[in-house]
Amino acid sequence: MDADEGLVALGFTEVEARVYCELLKGAPATGYRLAQALGKAPPSIYQALASLEHKGAVLVEEGEPRSFRPVPPDEVLTALQRGFETRRREAADALRKLHTPVQDDRIYHLKSHAQVMERARAMIASASERLLFDLFPPPLAALTPALTEASARRVSIVGLVYDEPPKAPFACVRSSSADFVRERWPGAQLTLVVDAREFLVALLTPDGTGVKQAIWSDSVYLSCLQHSGLAAEIQLSAPPSARTRLARSFSLINSSPPGLRQLVGRQPRSPSKRGDTP
Repeated sequence: MDADEGLVALGFTEVEARVYCELLKGAPATGYRLAQALGKAPPSIYQALASLEHKGAVLVEEGEPRSFRPVPPDEVLTALQRGFETRRREAADALRKLHTPVQDDRIYHLKSHAQVMERARAMIASASERLLFDLFPPPLAALTPALTEASARRVSIVGLVYDEPPKAPFACVRSSSADFVRERWPGAQLTLVVDAREFLVALLTPDGTGVKQAIWSDSVYLSCLQHSGLAAEIQLSAPPSARTRLARSFSLINSSPPGLRQLVGRQPRSPSKRGDTP
């Protein structure tokens, strides 16, 4: 990306970006000299300079004629970031007032990588008790900071990984079929089940940067089934010495996550002889 294209992406007009970049090459400069250098009509150059002054991107030396000097790029970018964060907070407050979350038990398709990853991070941030995952290396690396933060909030977390388990504050179990799956699976797997209330299943491209298929649902019934199946798979892949602890902490019936309590309407009794399927 060229410098002026980068500024346009940050909200500058094309003329503003070209004027600022020209000033970086040689300043101070008058509006007339800038118009000659850029092959633009003087009125459009002076309009761009006035806008850049308002944005805090140029300094004006009064005189006849006036000359202009660019504010250093780091200062400009920091000011843009602060302005963006202020506008983002204001927009978030306004949007939250409009948004009334509704659980509708439907299954939704997600189409973009950014959408999948932001939904995954939002799910992790909303976790209150139990979080299960099945993550290939690319999505695991991308989501580890969010999982670490959730673990610090005392959310119980365990998941399947397909490489050597990383050093992390949450539990990771290497899949017993990791070598076969990584060799034959048609992409990078991303599965999250949060509190047995919502789940996300996505097949990313092998490098983890694109989406082949992805679905999300807040169906409590389907989320309980996803939790039950993933918990059982994690237990089977775990060392025998850890299976009892994992069953007690993460199996659907024994751990009784919020989704199960919502589904059955009461606190289930921990079974002594029954399996983990509801």
